[in-house]
Amino acid sequence: MARTKAPGVCIVAKDAFPNSVVEVATAVPAFIGHTATADHGGKPLRGKPWRITSMAEYEQHFGGAAPARFRVERVDATAPALALPDMLQPSSQCTDFKHGEKTYRLTRAAGRAGGRFLMHQAMRLFFRNGGGTCCVVSVGGFDDEIVAGEAATGLIGGLAPLLKEQEPTLLVVPDAVLLSRADCMRVQRAMLQHCGGDMKNRFAILDLWGGDLERRHPAGDSVALFRDDIGVDFLSYGAAYFPWLNTCVSQTGDIDTRHIDNPDDLAALLREEPGLLDPLMREARRQLDLMPASAAMAGLYTMVDNTRGVWKAPANVSLAAVSAPTVEITHEEQEDLNVTPQGKSINAIRSFVGEGVLVWGARTLDGNSLDWRYINVRRTVIMLEESCRMAAKALLFEPNVASTWVTLKSMLENFLTSVWKRDGLMGAVPEDAFSVHVGLGDTMTPDDVLEGVLRVTMLVAISRPAEFIEITFQQQMPKG
Repeated sequence: MARTKAPGVCIVAKDAFPNSVVEVATAVPAFIGHTATADHGGKPLRGKPWRITSMAEYEQHFGGAAPARFRVERVDATAPALALPDMLQPSSQCTDFKHGEKTYRLTRAAGRAGGRFLMHQAMRLFFRNGGGTCCVVSVGGFDDEIVAGEAATGLIGGLAPLLKEQEPTLLVVPDAVLLSRADCMRVQRAMLQHCGGDMKNRFAILDLWGGDLERRHPAGDSVALFRDDIGVDFLSYGAAYFPWLNTCVSQTGDIDTRHIDNPDDLAALLREEPGLLDPLMREARRQLDLMPASAAMAGLYTMVDNTRGVWKAPANVSLAAVSAPTVEITHEEQEDLNVTPQGKSINAIRSFVGEGVLVWGARTLDGNSLDWRYINVRRTVIMLEESCRMAAKALLFEPNVASTWVTLKSMLENFLTSVWKRDGLMGAVPEDAFSVHVGLGDTMTPDDVLEGVLRVTMLVAISRPAEFIEITFQQQMPKG
């Protein structure tokens, strides 16, 4: 039928190529915690996810670090040993250090009293390790005391506004480890529920409560306690790291004598020991720089995704701004972390001579699952699912006929081919790496067509990391 009523030339443009699948972002962490402020040009941001791309943006909207507060005292040989952490109460940092023949104790209390909120330091660590675009949810200010139960409820409440956000793919809550053990576990189980139960498209990076202590510490084995407490739900949507880190993210001016709560006692000690100030400040800065690993790992996930792809395991990579892990782990000790009958794998962070501090594990908490054992497998599948879901929306309400099926199949195959070419899928040829099935008699029945259902089945061979490399040597008889 003619398109015009008058004689002339009519140009008709037709699309030559099908729609394409656009790969979604894979490393956009959402950080939840307490901040100094939460403001954007007079607009309050508390409880609202806010996108930032740099440390300068964070400080513009959320302010700086909480002022650290310490107490210093001298102890003698008859003084009781350091109090063990109470598993039911928020932890406080308390360490002894020697100067000459005398021993001194530096104590930093939990919560507001000690300025112990980790978001600002965590963001520094995140950006130093390759972090980029992220989302921040402030659940309160530094005047909010960490009270058993209430603080956990506040951090868990920060998950609700993220339900409406599409961009975040990772979840980090650094302040969780400052709560009691029970409250920390409430927060972390809620994180796994959010990622694997509610959203099904996010991955939680978890820290161990008490993870700065040796596993043989009299207070308890933090790894065993974590495994006992974390439960069994949605384990493939999270990974945990041990131990904590001695970092170097604090800056000059972050700590000085103004942060000592008992200045008169300090002055008296300095009159007796004029050289005490420097070792005291070093110990205070060490406590200030003691950090759980989740923020650094969020940065490394981002760096690895941007340079290699989400299918590359975030392991055997160096941590920046980290001087040493708080606990040295041997090869034998890591065996229990990595492989256990319960399957709750904990990824080790280890120090190697001449190589620095490396991430030495790439397993999810579902370590016994052949499907979801590795972090990169779970995160790659999340990326594939979300990318294909977003692309398929363009065909909603199109006729459920062969031409639509061919268009959809071609679109998905082109996308999977591009992933295969970048080593995201296994196989010598694309046919070995994936297959896409769609259509009547294949994935659909006549009843499906009548009910308006278009079914697609995609089979993919995700690449897995070479976690164990075995080299066999055998002597042979000389030849010739």
